[in-house]
Amino acid sequence: MPTVILVRHGRSTANAEGVLAGWSPGVALDDTGRAQATALAARLAAVPLAAVVSSPLQRCQETVKPLLDTRPELTPHTEERIGECHYGDWTGRKLSELAEEPLWATVQRHPSAAVFPGEEGESLRAMQARAVDAVRDWNRRIEDAHGPDATYLMCSHGDIIKSLAADALGMHLDLFQRISTDPCSVTVIRYTPHRPFLLRLGDTGDLSTLAPAPGPAPAAADDAVVGGSTGTR
Repeated sequence: MPTVILVRHGRSTANAEGVLAGWSPGVALDDTGRAQATALAARLAAVPLAAVVSSPLQRCQETVKPLLDTRPELTPHTEERIGECHYGDWTGRKLSELAEEPLWATVQRHPSAAVFPGEEGESLRAMQARAVDAVRDWNRRIEDAHGPDATYLMCSHGDIIKSLAADALGMHLDLFQRISTDPCSVTVIRYTPHRPFLLRLGDTGDLSTLAPAPGPAPAAADDAVVGGSTGTR
């Protein structure tokens, strides 16, 4: 099955202001975020991509634009299910204020029980379920079109990516707050018929080693390398 490169959007104006953006319209990348998006395209230059899939939110669409500008052969796809968590009445509020809310402790310590308030509020369980379903569906779609060794990119949001990493690691959602993903960081998961492999987590550095290595793989595609990775895929 394919490898997915999960990119958190670059730094947004809401990130810089300490605001929980959620699905608020008009939240764009700031100057730092635009520089991060430009650098991302260069970081991925050596990595062949079968597709680029993005959250519909502006900050994700802006993050993948420099990459798409350098890869005109790629058609961008939008996927609602990897959009930000629906934070309900918390949307648009300062994080410093939200930290005083009783629900904050639940989000931090028992997130599988957290349901955000208001008609638009979503549970973190539901957020993870839709994101995992989206990745699994896209894995099948990419494999059918490009083969099992294909690599594709998804641009999404911090809580979405953390929940996908937790799923890949077999971690309960209550532990996902132990994972950190900075703006424009890269988390890479290689899926196989029996289990996923987490290849990168919150990586902000060189990605050239994600390019396919020449020659046969040293072990079966879904086996772990005894003694640790040899440094090649």
